[in-house]
Amino acid sequence: AASQPMPTVEYVDLDRFMGEWFVIANIPTSIEEGAHNAVESYRRSGDGKIETTFTFREGGFDGKRKTYNPVGYIRDKRTNAEWGMQFVWPFRADYRIVHLDDDYQVTIIGREKRDHVWIMAREPEITPEQYDALLDRVAALGYDRSEVQRVPQSWPEPQGER
Repeated sequence: AASQPMPTVEYVDLDRFMGEWFVIANIPTSIEEGAHNAVESYRRSGDGKIETTFTFREGGFDGKRKTYNPVGYIRDKRTNAEWGMQFVWPFRADYRIVHLDDDYQVTIIGREKRDHVWIMAREPEITPEQYDALLDRVAALGYDRSEVQRVPQSWPEPQGER
């Protein structure tokens, strides 16, 4: 599967996809190493871009709160499932919605290179059965399952912190 093109879901209703997603597990980027209470939040802007806020606690639940604001760009307007995510101009990282349940409660975001992946949910916890099934999907996409790390989540955070 790793040599095959990364498949995406057939269609993403962007309005339903917007909002908060808790990062349940990932193959982290360098900035995400040791992240706790990681949350990705999306909001459509008037110019067709996706305003993104990524927050987490660095190194522990009481660690320093870090916030990043990359901008998403829809690359495939037929499916809305392939984005470019820009942290630093002019580079846009590959960002593909490769799994999304019918209720828009659980998603997997992948990359063509299969170097990073994110399992996210609308709630900070999912069942062990859901997690195992999602890990199976990640492995079927060509990722090394052993590289996926759980992201510790403990809520609620102090008021106004999210």
